[in-house]
Amino acid sequence: MLPSLYSGISGLRANQQKLNVVANNIANSTTTGFKSQSMNFQDTISQTLSDPSAPSNSIGGVNGKQSGLGVKVAGISTDFTTGSVGTTNRTLDFMIDGPGYFVVGTGAVAGKTSSDIGNTVTSNVLQEGGMSTDYTRDGSFFLDTQGNLLTVDGHRVMGYVMTDGTDTSTITYKTDPNEQNQIEFVDANTKEAGGVKAVTGKLVPLSIPDSVDKGGTVGEVKVKSFSVGKDGYITAQLSDGSTAALGQIAMVSFQNEEGLVKEGGNLYTTSANSGQPIVRSGKGAADDNSGSYGDMIQGALEMSNVDLAQQFTDMIIATRAFQANGKIITTDDEILQDLVNLKR
Repeated sequence: MLPSLYSGISGLRANQQKLNVVANNIANSTTTGFKSQSMNFQDTISQTLSDPSAPSNSIGGVNGKQSGLGVKVAGISTDFTTGSVGTTNRTLDFMIDGPGYFVVGTGAVAGKTSSDIGNTVTSNVLQEGGMSTDYTRDGSFFLDTQGNLLTVDGHRVMGYVMTDGTDTSTITYKTDPNEQNQIEFVDANTKEAGGVKAVTGKLVPLSIPDSVDKGGTVGEVKVKSFSVGKDGYITAQLSDGSTAALGQIAMVSFQNEEGLVKEGGNLYTTSANSGQPIVRSGKGAADDNSGSYGDMIQGALEMSNVDLAQQFTDMIIATRAFQANGKIITTDDEILQDLVNLKR
């Protein structure tokens, strides 16, 4: 059989895969926080027809002769540049304008408090255990009947609880699905030295319930509105005129973003080559590393960074390359037919 037949087949396979990547990019051109991908090719092994030889006293050196045997996929890379801002004006939509990922998790919390559960943060590195965590750029969040802050698929949004040195915004997660979680009041306008700070030892599932517990004879006070700062710090305006610190939405980064594994649903997980999740320092932390992370924008979502003009150009290139490799196969078929017809 002709070696070029197999080279043509490898070309068909490689360019079909390129078309798959392009098609996926175009399909996700409106997906929140989607990152476009591109493919690189490399040649496969070459058949050596003759070896090179060094020059001698009587004759010069001779180059070797090699014939290539096709193409293969070298790698699929992801473009992690930040997509454009899609303004929604919805209070539970968030965009990370720059590097960083939201931390979302799954796991049982009913009947527990934030002091009993969560994932430990050691030297700004998020540890495994406690809750199963994933990472996302999709900041379209929702609240359930208990006030849990969730993704559209029900994953819990993770972050820090707050403290003023005396009181901590401890969250009590209720077992009754129709009963609101309880958050202990921490005065966001405290006059204590240093003000409100994040409890940075671990990340816990965050909650924005309808009321905050002030304790004593005051009890529960209704939440009129809430806002989230650029650092993810959540504050709530209460019906009695006070301001409560509810928590801080966490962010993480990775040494090698391209090592992350896509899980679907706009979620990523770590791999052996992504590095450990490095957590953004909480509000008031002494070893602040927040300068390496993007700002959180409330009322907006990150749009896909797919460039449709580039994708359609890549589609044309891949299509023509596919047709050319198909022509190689049909040409080889004609040659084989001529060889068969030599015997009449």
